[in-house]
Amino acid sequence: MNQDLSIVALILHASFTVKLVIAALLAVSLASWSVIFSKLISLSKIKGSNEAFEQEFWSGKNLNELYSSVSAKQNGAPLERIFVAGMREFLKLRERRVQEPSALLDGARRAMRASFQRELDAMESHLSFLASVGSVSPYVGLFGTIWGIMHAFVGLSNLTQVTLATVAPGIAEALVATAIGLFAAIPAVLAYNRFARQIDRSAITLETFIEEFSNILQRNAGQPAAGK
Repeated sequence: MNQDLSIVALILHASFTVKLVIAALLAVSLASWSVIFSKLISLSKIKGSNEAFEQEFWSGKNLNELYSSVSAKQNGAPLERIFVAGMREFLKLRERRVQEPSALLDGARRAMRASFQRELDAMESHLSFLASVGSVSPYVGLFGTIWGIMHAFVGLSNLTQVTLATVAPGIAEALVATAIGLFAAIPAVLAYNRFARQIDRSAITLETFIEEFSNILQRNAGQPAAGK
């Protein structure tokens, strides 16, 4: 008789431990795809909103007017939050009659660096999960395969005659776990590498803005730019 060697049939006939491994890998795979789609949307939104703010910032708009309009937003771009943090600290120090330009600039830069770190942490959220899925899933699948092969050979030990037809189903059932482990790991690794590059580019954009805005604040504080 021909045996049903479809993926579904192999999973249904696998041992309990292998089924448990496969179920865990499928759950992890679904979770990683959820993170992947969420990150695709959020990072794309961050890039677009940062570019829109940069255009507005460099359009020559008055800084106080820009600060008033941006600070009123509920969900602004990372660049907007960094700008607001620096400008707020700069204005606060001026209200306290701080006259030293270097003190004004240092306070604004510290506020912007703190905001930058918060934005970077937010962008990197869940990346460690994708890294873990990519590195651990193949080994979990391999564990299921080894366990399944062991279970298959224990069952074959009770047979007086062993043929390829009796060995193949048990081996195939076990190999499904490795296949699903790779199915979970490969997209997670590819997504992690892509998101890491996108976040690095966004971090460079944020750091460049901090330096450029610091130069503007330096001139406003009455201190000449470095090298002049």
